[in-house]
Amino acid sequence: MANPIGELVLGGNLLIALPIALLAGFVSFASPCVLPLVPGYLAYIGGFAGAPEKRERGRLVLGVLLFVLGFSLVYVVFNLVFATAGLLLIPWMELITRIVGVIVIVMGLVFIGQFTFLQRTFKPQWRIATGLGGAPLLGVVFGLGWAPCMGPTLAVILNLSLTSGSAWRGVLLGIVFSLGLGIPFLLVALGLSWVTGSVAWLKRHIRLINLIGGALLVAIGLLMVSGLWSGLISRLGSVIPGYVSPL
Repeated sequence: MANPIGELVLGGNLLIALPIALLAGFVSFASPCVLPLVPGYLAYIGGFAGAPEKRERGRLVLGVLLFVLGFSLVYVVFNLVFATAGLLLIPWMELITRIVGVIVIVMGLVFIGQFTFLQRTFKPQWRIATGLGGAPLLGVVFGLGWAPCMGPTLAVILNLSLTSGSAWRGVLLGIVFSLGLGIPFLLVALGLSWVTGSVAWLKRHIRLINLIGGALLVAIGLLMVSGLWSGLISRLGSVIPGYVSPL
């Protein structure tokens, strides 16, 4: 009997797309518009100032889970919309992939530090309650308001959803991207010493991370523009049993 979950993961381009989505989430967390604000977010979610005491840790972790759930909803919906649109635009997908490739190249340059006028966030002027009650809504606001700043990595994931050939694959990509972005928040909330050291290391080397991440985005964009990206995905058929191209 066929395993529908296995077919979903192994079909289309997900064997390549899922690791990219997870990595894109981690890179988004390490971006200049997210990483420096992590302590402030945790304090807002926990409803306290300064480092939480041991008895407050469980409350903070629960709040972070609700926060992650909030922005995950936003990114899953984004990817669902793009995946559904991709099903309607299959006849023009090659042209769309090349156009999106140009956008990804530009976004990669933005990530490196070029075109600074594009490095913006949209901050809704909504008053949100601190603590557990406001954590999910804060997550939604974060997902919407910081989407432009995370545009370089988010653009790649949305394009993968666009060409996934399935609305459910788009949803899965949105979930994995959100996990990549959300897991570091959760680890920081747990107060693990090695995580604190890792975050400090990321802050010290944030420029290097941006350069590497931007270069990878530019490389992916060039593959899309040249048509090699679609060819790479198609060649999966020779190495993956039962592979079916979404296009």
